[in-house]
Amino acid sequence: MATEIRVPTLGESVTEATIGKWFKKVGDAIATDEPLVELETDKVTVEVPAAAAGTLSEIAVKEGETVEVGALLGMISAGDGAKAAAPAKASTSEPRQDAVSQASAPTAASTVKQAAAETAKIAGDAGPIEARTMPPAPAAAKLLAESNLAVDQVSGSGKRGQVLKGDVLDAIARGAPSQPAETPKAPAPVAARAPSSADDASREERVRMTKLRQTIARRLKEAQSTAAMLTTFNEVDMSAVMALRTKYKDVFEKKHGVKLGFMGFFTKAVTHALKEIPSVNAEIDGTDIIFKNYAHIGVAVGTEKGLVVPVVRDADQMSIAEIEKDIGRLGIAARDGKLSVADMQGGTFTISNGGVYGSLMSTPILNAPQSGILGMHKIQERPVVVGGQIVIRPMMYLALSYDHRIVDGKEAVTFLVRVKESLEDPERLVLDL
Repeated sequence: MATEIRVPTLGESVTEATIGKWFKKVGDAIATDEPLVELETDKVTVEVPAAAAGTLSEIAVKEGETVEVGALLGMISAGDGAKAAAPAKASTSEPRQDAVSQASAPTAASTVKQAAAETAKIAGDAGPIEARTMPPAPAAAKLLAESNLAVDQVSGSGKRGQVLKGDVLDAIARGAPSQPAETPKAPAPVAARAPSSADDASREERVRMTKLRQTIARRLKEAQSTAAMLTTFNEVDMSAVMALRTKYKDVFEKKHGVKLGFMGFFTKAVTHALKEIPSVNAEIDGTDIIFKNYAHIGVAVGTEKGLVVPVVRDADQMSIAEIEKDIGRLGIAARDGKLSVADMQGGTFTISNGGVYGSLMSTPILNAPQSGILGMHKIQERPVVVGGQIVIRPMMYLALSYDHRIVDGKEAVTFLVRVKESLEDPERLVLDL
């Protein structure tokens, strides 16, 4: 009996994914719950496990292709790899009829053939499917309707030219008309890349951006285009935090089972400052301002596949130990590609630690629709004046990027000063001062 492999529900608002990598090839034996294929969405990377043991007898969608939730990915059949290896070649060409397809249950090949026929019917009978434009993806169709755009105004990047949600967002960002009264215009042309010389071209490699990387690029550009972004700087003397950490790190780890790092202190300092300056913890919705009476702190994490921002929920209600535990859990999940959509949603403020890579100073970009992001940097010993004397202290530059539409300069500076005060006198965090 054959078992279908289908795209699972990927989370709220996620309707499609790209096949990142197949871990198995046709003919391979499979154990129950063994990862079969990796799906890349615009939020996270998800592994699809085997629902049953058997042999991978069919791969219906190749790596790099885009699929929607519920789409057929492949088939698992009972039996050993030798029996399933024979149909492998046929799976990449014409739909076939074999021993499995003669059973009562439909096979992946027949399903693919039926889907192709339905697509051809939608597209029309004048010419092969490959030469025609497919209907837009459901999420793209919804956004097209909301933006008053026609499908022929958007260039599709999906399989067979299908218009995806990201294509519509890109068209809107390029200035495609969004009001019925406007005269329809074609999307602004993207400047063509200058061709490389023959010698250089032979040493170049072209790799398609992953869904995650495309989303990162789009969201960062949207943040720059939408928000009135401004950055203010300060510096913090890390002597007190470092001394406290050195004094208690061993007993802290023994009691709580997690190392005492700097992120717990910074997260706690931020939540204290957010209570005093609520506009930094708010967002704009049309002509309204939504103030968040809670603090879900996003922690930017660099991974091999790009930047992700898992969220520590209700960090304002946590102890430093609880914050460190949650950050540790999310960090491991990010490294292993195990973050869920829920882990990435709902952040109200973000902390980015470029110091772990050696950054001395930077201006972080807002994580829209949030109105503030704190940039941490490298701790470096520098000469500073304390009480009229020049002394050497471990100093860190802090950068707060904020949306000036909602956060005034006075509020931004006050917020950053409160963070600095909490870190230079960490007892304030314990006493909630």
